[in-house]
Amino acid sequence: MQNRPVWLLPVLATLLALVAVFALLVVRGAGGDGRSLPATRTSGEAQVGGDFTLVDETGATVTNADFEGQAMLIYFGFTYCPDICPFSLQILADALSRLNEEQRAQFQPLLITVDPERDTPEVLAEYVDSPAFPDRLKGLTGTPEQVSQAARAYRVYYARAEDPQTTGGYTMDHTSLIYLMDREGRFVDVFPHTADPETIASRLRQFLANDARAS
Repeated sequence: MQNRPVWLLPVLATLLALVAVFALLVVRGAGGDGRSLPATRTSGEAQVGGDFTLVDETGATVTNADFEGQAMLIYFGFTYCPDICPFSLQILADALSRLNEEQRAQFQPLLITVDPERDTPEVLAEYVDSPAFPDRLKGLTGTPEQVSQAARAYRVYYARAEDPQTTGGYTMDHTSLIYLMDREGRFVDVFPHTADPETIASRLRQFLANDARAS
């Protein structure tokens, strides 16, 4: 039996995650104007997002509560990722660059590592500082248990895959999605790493317009 290509596993994981998120949106329904309704926190309902406690690139402990008041754009990845992760963050940077300064300031981009063994705060600090990535991108890591809890909250799949040709002898298979969460940490939308930057930017503008009407 032939081995599956290395790139196939994260793609399949992303497709499965998209199916799960799509099912959530169908169950939740949509508003009359075509926009997604905010998550309803009712007993027994499947949700995307939730509480987390992690460590940022400065070594400080942070929780989801630290980001309340700002919409979050969350990507789960890892710094040793050779292609999909940096590409996804570049797509996000491109999308945000299409907003004006005031609009951009209302979004906090976050990279949550799925490889806490290698992604220490020091490694993340150097990585998120890349000019190719979004401005103000924060990197979050933690203990394996803390990272696992955050991944479960966002329905993110990840797994270690042995690869002797890579640094440390392994890589990480993982879901590759960008999550848009509202100012209270509730799920709004999700974008695959193949999304067009203008499509993402348009959705972010729509979110801000809906948010302004609701306030």
